[in-house]
Amino acid sequence: MAPIRNLRHRPARRLTQLYAGLVLYGLSMALMIHSGLGLDPWDVFHQGLSELTGLSFGTVTIAVGALVLLLWIPLRQRPGLGTVSNVLVIGLVVDATLALLPAGGPLAVRVGMLAAGIVANGAATGLYLGARLGPGPRDGLMTGYVARRPGRSVRLVRTVIEVVVLALGWLLGGTVGVGTVAYALAIGPLTQFFLPLFTVPGPRRPAPDPAAPLPAT
Repeated sequence: MAPIRNLRHRPARRLTQLYAGLVLYGLSMALMIHSGLGLDPWDVFHQGLSELTGLSFGTVTIAVGALVLLLWIPLRQRPGLGTVSNVLVIGLVVDATLALLPAGGPLAVRVGMLAAGIVANGAATGLYLGARLGPGPRDGLMTGYVARRPGRSVRLVRTVIEVVVLALGWLLGGTVGVGTVAYALAIGPLTQFFLPLFTVPGPRRPAPDPAAPLPAT
């Protein structure tokens, strides 16, 4: 786990930010699920598998994350603390939150839950990625494939993965709706807004000594 070596730099902030982001991510997923107005592509897939297997949404999320990590092996991706924590924490938080949320609700409340879930998801992404302790399994699958296939654009690879996952989830019975479209349109700008706010800067390199001799040429 390469990123753990660098944990010596601002460890308290980075660990706090990582786990706050993962908990918020789980909360945001639960809000979107509970709204019943549509999910992001991976969660459509998770929900479809949950319906098919009878397992809880959180359990399916954890299982899929672990399986996706196996796909990192041929891509020579190395997980970090944030990667492993992503697999475990988010699924547990989703299940706990869904158990606490009241059933049903008027449409206005559900729309509010959807909007809050999408914004919170963007903030959560900025928090856990900004901690620089390793991407989630699904993000790493995308970046690993791009790294192993020079010339393939991140946009193309991400789009293909999301479309395939969404189609599979829909076929399995996952909820596709206005929330799916809203998430697709909003998550990019939201992540772009929040990520710079939460990214922990790296350690400063010492300034060169003006009295030091110049290297030989």
